[in-house]
Amino acid sequence: MNKPYNKSEPPPMELALRQAEAARDRGEVPVGAVIVDGRTGRLLAQAGNRVEERADPTAHAEMLAIREATQTQGEPRLDGMDLYVTLEPCAMCAQALSLARIRRLYFGAYDPKSGGVEHGARVFTHATCHHKPEVVGGLGETEAAALLKDFFKGKR
Repeated sequence: MNKPYNKSEPPPMELALRQAEAARDRGEVPVGAVIVDGRTGRLLAQAGNRVEERADPTAHAEMLAIREATQTQGEPRLDGMDLYVTLEPCAMCAQALSLARIRRLYFGAYDPKSGGVEHGARVFTHATCHHKPEVVGGLGETEAAALLKDFFKGKR
């Protein structure tokens, strides 16, 4: 993965949306994540949910992208890296972002039911949270929310 971001390629949130679509096509909740070096724009990792496929409740797109990026970097921390994800991270993923020292979090759709950033646990607001990334919500929200809505409509 570890390749320079080419300006002719889609922006990171578009890549995350593509990962979400691929997750949907595998029967997973359509969430995708991309990690880029915030200084150079180098693409480090991209992933979509694989919870069902791996029978692993921690195989969220964000967790998989963090694992790939840390392996690529050979470091447990991702200082200066930005994460783009199509859905507001849950509390587990928000804590992992903090532990990984992600510089900036961009997310698409808000998650009032299970979110852990703007809703629910609000992980980054706790005194025990030692690293708080800059957060930008609502980036690509319309497309991300539509993917989720269509997916769950088909499940009902």
